Amino acid sequence: MEALSYTDALDWLYAAQMFGMKLGLAGISRLLSELGTDRPRARVIHVAGTNGKGSVCAFAESVARVAGYSTGLFTSPHLVRFNERIRVNGMDIPDADAARLISRVRDCVASWETPPTFFELTLAVAMLYFAERQPDLIILETGMGGRLDATNALPKDAAVITPIGMDHTQYLGSTLYDIAREKAAIIAWHRPALIAPQHPDALRAIHEAAQICDTEYSVISEPCELPLGLIGSHQRLNAALALAALRAAIPHFLCSDAQLAEGLASTRWPGRFEELSPGLILDGAHNPPAMRILVDTWRETRGEVRAHCIFAGAADKDLSGVMGILSPIVSQWSLPPIQSPRMMPPAELAQLVRQVSKAPVSMPTTLAEALQQTARPLLICGSFFLVGEALAQLRNCADYRSTAQ
Repeated sequence: MEALSYTDALDWLYAAQMFGMKLGLAGISRLLSELGTDRPRARVIHVAGTNGKGSVCAFAESVARVAGYSTGLFTSPHLVRFNERIRVNGMDIPDADAARLISRVRDCVASWETPPTFFELTLAVAMLYFAERQPDLIILETGMGGRLDATNALPKDAAVITPIGMDHTQYLGSTLYDIAREKAAIIAWHRPALIAPQHPDALRAIHEAAQICDTEYSVISEPCELPLGLIGSHQRLNAALALAALRAAIPHFLCSDAQLAEGLASTRWPGRFEELSPGLILDGAHNPPAMRILVDTWRETRGEVRAHCIFAGAADKDLSGVMGILSPIVSQWSLPPIQSPRMMPPAELAQLVRQVSKAPVSMPTTLAEALQQTARPLLICGSFFLVGEALAQLRNCADYRSTAQ
């Protein structure tokens, strides 16, 4: 079939979102096998958990790249442009390569009776790009869970599990043990695992998974004390996890003290307590554990100052819990509509806000209207979909596309 333009390629890919999410490895295993990308030559670090996955990936990629290793990075969701999900040596996949490889994946699945999901197709594009660029190290962030997440179809040299909390209960289970068991299933036979400190129920599930795989795991509890490019004391543990993963995945990992310091200090990861301009902060915190971290980081950096908060959240999240944690640092709420179909309508969200907060509530008709107010400090949080749309407007990005996944 004829190769697609970049715009048409994204149109085709985004249309796959109508099929929703599908947990399971059969489809992605078949797709990667047919494309010849099921056994990457690079070393692979695989990261799962509830919060901190992206930051761990970012620290590991930055340090490895500064140390002289070529890197491939696969993460989700993107904030503004699809290309953010697939990076080589710190650079997003170019539009032309994305279009060419999406076209190739489209041709591969054209005759399939059961089409792959958006996430599976995106991972396939990433692995094709990595196969062409041949990085020394590939870092894969799970989309959701672990055991049946598409990324788990690929072999790995080290598994990382960040702090686990209650999230995606409709897919992963109703208890912390059940959720941890799903995420711990990324641990591979005789391959090391690096674990953040966990609730005892989660650690029990991780211990059982490691026993099944006859492998050892290390709980990384000593925070990194070097200066970091990401804000918040919690990032010190994320950095320590990343460094432990690099040393476990790459034999005789070579990195001088100067390279290590530069890699950590130069790490950037948009939408994680990102101060876009003085007093304007964006954070994708969307579940209770992440919101506790956001509030702690706010108090570390802002003390008792309260924020004007632009907030939106997905209807399937514990929004009452999230806003209850957030409310002590909010002086005023602004609840605009967001393009993603997963978002709770502002009127319903306002009812929940009033149950947990006495601060004034407004419902601007558009996000642009909400962003026009000049009160500082301004905190934009509650969903990565909100953060992405806000970034696109603040940066005047014309080709922003909302996404449901």
